[in-house]
Amino acid sequence: MKIESLTLHHISMPLVAPFETSFGRETVRECILVTLQAEGLTGYGECVASRDPGYSYETTGTAWHILKDFIASLVLGKDIHNANDFQKRVEGIRGHHLAKAGVEMALWDLFGKRDGKSLKEMFGGTRDKVEVGVSIGIQESASALVRSVESYLQQGYRRIKIKIKPGREVEETSAVRRAYPDLRLQVDANSAYTLESAIALKPLDDLDLLLIEQPLFEDDIWDHRKLQAEFKTPICLDESVVSPRHARYALEMEACRIINIKPARVGGLSQAVAIHGDCHAQSVPVWCGGMLETGVGRASNLALASLPGFVLPGDISASDRYYQRDITNERFVLNDDSTINPPNGPGLGITIDEDALKGFTLSEITLKAE
Repeated sequence: MKIESLTLHHISMPLVAPFETSFGRETVRECILVTLQAEGLTGYGECVASRDPGYSYETTGTAWHILKDFIASLVLGKDIHNANDFQKRVEGIRGHHLAKAGVEMALWDLFGKRDGKSLKEMFGGTRDKVEVGVSIGIQESASALVRSVESYLQQGYRRIKIKIKPGREVEETSAVRRAYPDLRLQVDANSAYTLESAIALKPLDDLDLLLIEQPLFEDDIWDHRKLQAEFKTPICLDESVVSPRHARYALEMEACRIINIKPARVGGLSQAVAIHGDCHAQSVPVWCGGMLETGVGRASNLALASLPGFVLPGDISASDRYYQRDITNERFVLNDDSTINPPNGPGLGITIDEDALKGFTLSEITLKAE
């Protein structure tokens, strides 16, 4: 498809409640909506880079720069055949996976609308319902965390993930496990520990957790191998896996037993599908992580998580978990069995609430093919 224009919206959306991790606390979420025009069709993508360089070195500021000054010239006026074609065009840009993923998502939306196929169909998804859980940020106390867990269980979520950091791991996780002995429970450290300080996590090994996510440095694989050897609980890698190649490293090194696949982190949906395929072939469980996405990115994640290798609940959650008002007209709701239905419409299967988008937009730019 020949790309005629690219529009960027830098948006800021208030969260329903503050979300705290080991690297900071968010009360609003910033991201960039990417819009592509081609052949009378409009494709939408979400660049999930946030305001601060906590989870990733990429921010809305750096992504805006890369999208406007580098990626735009590689797609505008060009006939993009498929996602792999796009990946080859941008391979000269080192890193900046979140920026690339936002454009690739918009391309998938265009291809789906052109062909009359949903993302789930294009990926080969096999599920009409995707099992999901909820991620809970660090709370003021263990008792407050237990109350928060109770609230989400009452809403219908059957898998809970809690954020942890040094000094806020054993008491909190133990309190939740005592309150809910049979709960499907996992923890996420977001790279807050070193190999030496991770000894503090050892008591968690007796709490029957689904997994311990990314305890060590965001670029580490080797030390995770050492740590996994000391734990019976599966270690899950997130930040360390930034490409199919890194997923292969991690599996060959036995640095983890589970991988959290985030399309943005690995540079796009095509790369996420490739990692899924490699893991599925080796019977390695994967699940779909979340980045507080709007309905645009949420639709994309649900389509991805419909693939057969996603055997653990994703951090996708219902729209109202994060936003009172979204930028999509569609709201994703939790079913009684802790699942959410992937969209079936062409492409992402979503439409944009233009009034909401206008209200949340901080800045906007449109670039056109010459």
